[in-house]
Amino acid sequence: MRVVLTAWLLLLAPSVQASGLPDLTPEEMDYSGHSSPWSTPPEQIMGNGSMSSGELVSFLLENNPDADESRVSRLASLYIEEAAMEGVNSDVAFVQMCLETGFLRFGGLVSPEQNNFCGLGATGPGYPGLFFPDERTGVRAHVQHLKAYASEDPLAGEIVDPRFHYVSPRGRAPDIHGLAGSWAADPEYGAKLADLLDELYR
Repeated sequence: MRVVLTAWLLLLAPSVQASGLPDLTPEEMDYSGHSSPWSTPPEQIMGNGSMSSGELVSFLLENNPDADESRVSRLASLYIEEAAMEGVNSDVAFVQMCLETGFLRFGGLVSPEQNNFCGLGATGPGYPGLFFPDERTGVRAHVQHLKAYASEDPLAGEIVDPRFHYVSPRGRAPDIHGLAGSWAADPEYGAKLADLLDELYR
């Protein structure tokens, strides 16, 4: 039986290649088993991301070649880890960080040393937002705040987002378009996130 099955697979392989399907190595596949260029950009905030750390790093550096590559690499890994813990789509969270920080250029109310990657608590001049002791805590706070908007589920990790309980009702924005007029006053906020996700998935 094993010999017959092996022979059948060998006969099948050329036809698979002839069909135009790419011959991908495991390194070229994301952890879900799909090649990321075939994936559809997400709109739901909760779920699994498709992009690897390396793909997230490349995306940010393409948009800001002057960014500190070592920091970008750390943040990409942290977003994947922290988002997975809370069931948040890491691609959505990372792209929102890119939008909020200008691809880590900052330059607005929030400064890089705050480790505040989503403008938490930044409301205007004199109110630059919250400070977090390290990058992981800042990323975790962002992911937790995003979860507060997208889901009514409890947090999996210890709460570090001081503004988590201010989101009411919980789960008011299950997709990125619901963040327009809620997370941000900008009515085009969701569309801007969608455009960035489209760019990431190209």
